[in-house]
Amino acid sequence: MSQGINSSLIKFVVRLGDNNLILGHRLSEWCSKGPFLEEDIAMSNIALDYIGQARVLYSYAGQLDGGKNEDYYAYERREHEFTNALLCETPNGDFGMTVARQLYYSVFAYALCNALLKSKDETLSGYAGKAVKELAYHVRHASDWTLRLGDGTEESNKRMQHGIDELWMYTHDLFATLESDKELVAAGIIPDVAAMKGEWLEQVKDVIQRATLTMPDVNAWQMEGSRKGRHTENIGYIISELQYVTRAYPGCEW
Repeated sequence: MSQGINSSLIKFVVRLGDNNLILGHRLSEWCSKGPFLEEDIAMSNIALDYIGQARVLYSYAGQLDGGKNEDYYAYERREHEFTNALLCETPNGDFGMTVARQLYYSVFAYALCNALLKSKDETLSGYAGKAVKELAYHVRHASDWTLRLGDGTEESNKRMQHGIDELWMYTHDLFATLESDKELVAAGIIPDVAAMKGEWLEQVKDVIQRATLTMPDVNAWQMEGSRKGRHTENIGYIISELQYVTRAYPGCEW
């Protein structure tokens, strides 16, 4: 593998790991606070899925990047060094807001992992082969709840619509790419992520309409910048909580 390809691949793998770590952390905040026991457990298990995926990706990035370990990526980087999609760091809000975030992200992640099954990088394709099974459940879970809330009571419809509308501005950022991604696409290592937006849009639109909700304006203003380390203020609160123990006791082994 050339040095250029290696550097580009590290950026891509870390980006996916960051998505999973930050969203997994967000979902873990629902532990013991779910609307009922079964859903409390479901949210916690989905959070664990993301954390597990983050570990796999960070470990691979470390192999490519001089032997760093997964803890380095999770606990030793500052806010501007994280490249997770902005959507992943948004606050949980109420249950409708969390479901909307899960719908947007899980449809994206499932499509991406499906495409990565064809990657010429055996580690990435192997990761995708395992992750896609978990993500299929995430899509089903988010879609079912969108339908239940959207086509439920007047209050549940209102809350679900609010989540769909409020988080729409972060969805374009899911498909943002770097110049370095082009050589990975050309080498057959990753798919053209930006080109996947149409497929994502159709699937999300189908769920929203079946839930008797209104689709946001696809041409509305969108936030972006995560690929260059530009985030919302939310990332600072997440990182300070996530890294507190490690920074309080540097070098400690558990």
